[in-house]
Amino acid sequence: MLVAIGPLAGKRGIEHRPFFMAERILIVAPSWVGDAILSEPLVAVLREPFEEPIVDVLAPPWCAPVYARMRGIGRVIESPFRHKELGFARRRMLARELQSHGYTLALVLPNSFKSALIPWLARIPRRIGYVGEMRRILLTDALRLDRKALPRLVDRFVALAVARGRLIPTPPAPMLVPNIANAGAAMRGLTLSTRRPIAILCPGAEYGPAKRWPTEHFIALARRMLDAGYAVWLMGSPNDQPTAAPIAAAVAGVRDLTGRTDLGTAIDLLSLASVVVSNDSGLMHAAAAVGRPLIALFGSSSPDYTPPLSPVAQVTRIDIECSPCFQRECPLGHFKCMRDLDPERVYQLALEAAA
Repeated sequence: MLVAIGPLAGKRGIEHRPFFMAERILIVAPSWVGDAILSEPLVAVLREPFEEPIVDVLAPPWCAPVYARMRGIGRVIESPFRHKELGFARRRMLARELQSHGYTLALVLPNSFKSALIPWLARIPRRIGYVGEMRRILLTDALRLDRKALPRLVDRFVALAVARGRLIPTPPAPMLVPNIANAGAAMRGLTLSTRRPIAILCPGAEYGPAKRWPTEHFIALARRMLDAGYAVWLMGSPNDQPTAAPIAAAVAGVRDLTGRTDLGTAIDLLSLASVVVSNDSGLMHAAAAVGRPLIALFGSSSPDYTPPLSPVAQVTRIDIECSPCFQRECPLGHFKCMRDLDPERVYQLALEAAA
C-alpha cells in the first residue's frame, strides 16, 4: 500500500508534490482526549491521497472512541497500561502481537520513555518522535522540537510526518465523524429532545480547577440560555459530576448528563448542539471537531498552544499578566483569569454564535 509520509511542501493553496513510500503506519496516541483529537490532522495528512484506512493507532481505552470517529483509521489497539505503569513484560507481549502486523513506521506522539518502548520492542524499522525522557535510543529519528517555530501542538504532530528539509503544511482543522445512529439511541435512552435549540455546557476540565470557569458563572449562563428558549444540557465525564451537580441543582430545567454517557456518545450528542460553551478540555476540542458553534473559555491555559481549531469556534479570555500559568490551581489565590470572565459577555457570544 502506498502512503504519503513526506507531505505537502509549501503553503495552503499551492499545488503540492508529495512523495510516497510503501508503509504500514502505527501511531502511538497521546493520553489526553483533547490531544488525541488534535492528532486528527496528522491522520488527514497521511490519508490525503487515499480513501481506505491506512493508519492503525495504539491508544488508551478512554481515547479509543475518538479514533473510532476519524476517517483513515484502520485498527484501534487499546493500550492496557495504567498511568505511570511500566509493565515491561506486558509491553513485550503486546509488542510481539504488533510485530505480526508488519508495521514499517511508528509515529510516537507522547514524549515519554514508555510510549516509545513498544515500537522499539516490536522492531518497527522507523520510529519517529521528539526527544524526551532519555528515549533517544528507542527512536530511529529523535527530532528536536523548535517550540518557537511550532507553537501549537497540532503543528508538532503534523511535523512528525514531514520529511526533513520540507516545509510543514498548515494543518487542516481536526474533524470527527459523529455516529448519528448512536446519537439517536442516546436521545431516546436519556429522554432528550431537539424540539428547542440546544446549548451544551461543559463545566469540567480534567487537568484541574484552574481551568474551570466558576460554578456561579455557569449557573448564571444556564439561566440566561433557558430564558432565551434553549434546552440546556451539562456534559462531561463521571469525574465532572461534582462540578456539574451544583449547576443542575440551582437551575430548574437543566439536564445533567455528566457521567451518563461514554465519550463516544458525548461526541455524538455534541454534534446536535446549536452552541457549546466549554472550558479548555477534551470536550471543547470534540465540539470544534464536529463543527458546532463553540465558545471556549481559557484562563490558566493558552489558546496559542491548544486552541479549538474550527472556523465556528471563538476563544474568550481575560488578558492579565499572570495568565496563562499552566497550573492546576491558581498559584496567587485570586483566580481572576476566570472569575473576571463575565457570564453576560459569554451569554452574548453564545447567542451570536448560535444565530
